Amino acid sequence: MVEPIRVLVVDDHALFRRGLEIVLAQEEDIAVVGEAGDGAEAVEKAADLLPDIILMDVRMPRRGGIEACTAIKEVAPSTKIIMLTISDEEADLYEAIKAGATGYLLKEISTDEVATAIRAVADGQSQISPSMAAKLLTEFKSMIQKRTDQQDLLPAPRLTDREMEVLKLVATGLNNRDIAKQLFISENTVKNHVRNILEKLQLHSRMEAVVYAMREKILEIG
Repeated sequence: MVEPIRVLVVDDHALFRRGLEIVLAQEEDIAVVGEAGDGAEAVEKAADLLPDIILMDVRMPRRGGIEACTAIKEVAPSTKIIMLTISDEEADLYEAIKAGATGYLLKEISTDEVATAIRAVADGQSQISPSMAAKLLTEFKSMIQKRTDQQDLLPAPRLTDREMEVLKLVATGLNNRDIAKQLFISENTVKNHVRNILEKLQLHSRMEAVVYAMREKILEIG
């Protein structure tokens, strides 16, 4: 029997946390293993429970979600974090990605979409609300244009041909299983390549790898 996806819910509104728990309890493949009311408590619970996924608000007392995201990556590096927030501020989105979040969803999404996003992120994909994704792409285009007159002081780390292939497929949104099928290699080999890519480029998440690929024109935006 497949183990359920273990989820920690973090939000400073108890009613919202309870609502999420009730909704997710209907999903056989998802189990809410704990909850926290602020970022500081979230870090403690993450270290203790080592959940697969954390659903976390951005704006919270004591310690915000983005700051907590960075700390959680240190105490529970395998845990994936989805920011679930009312904040549609571009700055919050960019900071969340830099802090290692794998998803950024606005609270306006339906309850069904929350469960779908949890499964997708657990499967190695990134999830961003469509309106926020549009802002992200606009920013990427701007970054690329700005770099026309700028050269990095240090040369970019050298990726092997195979790593470059994997990076391109990661940047198109494919998960490890689909990349393995496309390249006729094992899923384990793909995981190793992704880990090596992130280490070489000093990145923290697949989402940051997408940003890098677009910035370096490895993946062209239409």
